Amino acid sequence: MSNIPEKMKALVAYAPGDYRLEMVPTPRATGDEVIIKVEGCGVCAGDVKAYHGAARFWGGEGNPPYIKAPVIPGHEFVGIVVEVGPDQKEFQVGDRVVSDQIVPCWECKFCKTGRYWMCQKHDVYGFQNNVNGGMAEYMRLPHGSLKYKVPKDLPVEKALLIEPYACSKHCVDRANIGNEDFVVLSGAGTLGLGMVGAIRKRNPATLVVLDMNNLRLQKAKEFGADIVLNPREVNVVEKIMEMTDGYGCDIYIEATGHPSSVKQGLEMIRKMGTFVEFSVFGELTTVDWSIISDTKELNLFGAHLSPYCYESVIKWIADGSLPTDGVVTHKFSLDDWKKAFEIAGSGADNSIKVAIIPGM
Repeated sequence: MSNIPEKMKALVAYAPGDYRLEMVPTPRATGDEVIIKVEGCGVCAGDVKAYHGAARFWGGEGNPPYIKAPVIPGHEFVGIVVEVGPDQKEFQVGDRVVSDQIVPCWECKFCKTGRYWMCQKHDVYGFQNNVNGGMAEYMRLPHGSLKYKVPKDLPVEKALLIEPYACSKHCVDRANIGNEDFVVLSGAGTLGLGMVGAIRKRNPATLVVLDMNNLRLQKAKEFGADIVLNPREVNVVEKIMEMTDGYGCDIYIEATGHPSSVKQGLEMIRKMGTFVEFSVFGELTTVDWSIISDTKELNLFGAHLSPYCYESVIKWIADGSLPTDGVVTHKFSLDDWKKAFEIAGSGADNSIKVAIIPGM
């Protein structure tokens, strides 16, 4: 038996605004399960929205509740294997791992046809209590989970970006960017910055990044954006129209989660362009759907999670071809989780990605 303590420190979500730091039983491995000692866990915008009670997570506005509380939040984690079940053949104690944020059922029609990220049951770490997340000292990677080895020499600040950057890559894959395309990416948070690197790999004719935060725009420029614009300072729709001879951009990727960014995208995209919606919204968004149909005949795509992206992203983060420098700006202990959530939610103190490090 490994020397795992019986109890561990964990953040537990009970209800909107009711999150508590507690001592809870440490998970143990049976079957082919894997237990990791959590090195770090990023705080996602979704975690913050869940804390503040977004109907998307807790139910309401026609949505059934998605969160099964009490649950330990956190899906952007990396850790070291400390225990494996007797049936585990691939991973061993000492391996450093991440896991796809969804634990598929492998039995529904989506799972059976290779589309596991749309699993009907849809267990995502940190939202259901049968798949508790990474805001704890230890974490169980259950049967059916998709696990990947991470180079041991990769700094934790880079390893924590594997999950968000895998989501970024999937979104960019959905956009199907070619090297003649004029691409506008709205949003330069962690996921937007991951998209900048992924878009650069596809070598579009022009990449314009929009954000209200000039420090993030500076980072986007450093990561490979051709042009950066702040909608607070310039009329971005007019600017994009000027740059494209009045036609509009070929591809618009929405990664802010603000309704105004959706409206702005529909205005600046060309006829028959491709609009990719990535965000989770805190509130309902209303737009003129006639633009999508009658005016412009748009291709409209959603993007969810990060199927088949982890292995490439781990390789690209490790070899530096997906830029990561300076994206993780803040690290807090579990004791300071409240401060971590506050800064992640407000973007205060020039924060981009905020992480919880249980060992701090």
